[in-house]
Amino acid sequence: MVSSPGLSTWLAGARPRTLPAAVVPVAVGTAVASVSGPLIWWRAAAALVVAVALQVGTNYANDYSDGIRGTDDDRTGPLRLVGSGLIEARNVKIAAFGSFGVAAIVGATLVLAVGPELLLVGVASILAGWFYTGGSRPYGYLGFGEVFVFVFFGLVATVGSAYVQPGSWSWQAWALGAAVGALATALLVANNLRDIPTDAATSKLTLAVRLGDTRTRHLFVGLMLVAFAIVVVLAVASRWWWLVLGIGALPWAAGAVGAVRGGAMARDLISVLESTARTQLVFGALVTIGLALT
Repeated sequence: MVSSPGLSTWLAGARPRTLPAAVVPVAVGTAVASVSGPLIWWRAAAALVVAVALQVGTNYANDYSDGIRGTDDDRTGPLRLVGSGLIEARNVKIAAFGSFGVAAIVGATLVLAVGPELLLVGVASILAGWFYTGGSRPYGYLGFGEVFVFVFFGLVATVGSAYVQPGSWSWQAWALGAAVGALATALLVANNLRDIPTDAATSKLTLAVRLGDTRTRHLFVGLMLVAFAIVVVLAVASRWWWLVLGIGALPWAAGAVGAVRGGAMARDLISVLESTARTQLVFGALVTIGLALT
């Protein structure tokens, strides 16, 4: 019989260290919109709630689906609720759908204010979050998880956050969405690099398993470099010079890249995940400040 979990257990299962992947694109997308016009702050707040709820829902859904398949029975990394036996699988599933429900309800206010096209984006985001590891053929097990993260926690979240504002989107929003998406994807790549042995043993064919250890490390480094390169190129192309503040996140990126290139394995990659999350958060904060000063 599973004992009643405390709030701290549920919070740990929500994986709060992954939340920068939800917060950063909303902040950057909103800041891009501010360059061309005034902001409607309640829309920005609603976009943030939707993004965070989708992230938490996806985390719980991943915990549930991996747990019932047994792929979390022997792993290194953050607490898994179902795999550890701390919480019954059905309760984690309810938490996942509850989080998606919050995203849907708050997102509905944006649909009413902006337009029905956002409904399609919202439905696609929820389905993508569930079927990442859910269903009979989860695409996360087929090596497409990185595509999901880049598209939904990079392009969609950033451009969407700009779109709900009166200034609408711009090509700069797409470019910065790609930069934000590259860092979010790097976080997943580092996570999957750590889990290659256990994922391969359970037939979870993530992109890292398919590429192998060495090429996955190259991919991680490449994603980190792309994010910073985009900011520099965009600053020059748009004459938004304050965007170069984004390179202030390089010290955190350098620490993560150095560890990955140095062959960090297993538990040593947990510190890489932390450094990558910090890189994303600092990068997002500095780029947002740079856009506000533009």
